[in-house]
Amino acid sequence: MSARRLLVVDLGTLAFGEALTLQRAVSAARITGAVPDDVLLLVEHPPVVTLGRATKGDNLTISAALIAARGVERFEIERGGDATFHGPGQLVGYPIMDLKQHTQDLHWYLRQLEEALIVALGTVGLSAGRVTTYTGVWIDDRKIASIGVHARDWVTRHGFALNVHTDLSYFDLFTPCGIADVVMTSVARELGPAAPDMATMQVAVAAAVAATLTLTPVATYRDELEAMLPTPASVA
Repeated sequence: MSARRLLVVDLGTLAFGEALTLQRAVSAARITGAVPDDVLLLVEHPPVVTLGRATKGDNLTISAALIAARGVERFEIERGGDATFHGPGQLVGYPIMDLKQHTQDLHWYLRQLEEALIVALGTVGLSAGRVTTYTGVWIDDRKIASIGVHARDWVTRHGFALNVHTDLSYFDLFTPCGIADVVMTSVARELGPAAPDMATMQVAVAAAVAATLTLTPVATYRDELEAMLPTPASVA
């Protein structure tokens, strides 16, 4: 096993804004070395649509009234990619990695995240892969996971969203990832009653991310991680 660790933190269900504040603080502390290891935050969000830097066209003008009627928040954020949805039944992962200790190449990093999700899905009996044109993970022509990242000083934030038991009707509110006519799917839709629960997918994904990046996963509580962070007043 690798001597380098991946601190895996299960945040449970957490509002997107709170998770965003936390990952920004952790990434800043990873840059300074206050957090000495790479981190993987795992979370489910209440319904939210996020708009990445590549958002364009109709996705820029998603109707506030329409998404509010479904109880969905809306955030514009700094990650790459177009619009996507997060919500209950979806496993969202925010890997906070110092790529100076891996490979300083965001395209390489995106491929590693795809590979980890492909491996994790394989452990539950799903044969997933890539498509040449788009980032993410697919089962034939159906998209099961979206990926969008940002880095500062080669420390990453944002990450991936894997549909496990997600209500896929939320994706009808906009054009997912800016891909016209994309068909979104989930582990539950593909496997039916045989689909694993969220806890099983969390374990599979954490193990696959760690193995793909040659790290040893270490289960870590949120308060243990936050104890490493500087006080809020000193966070840039």
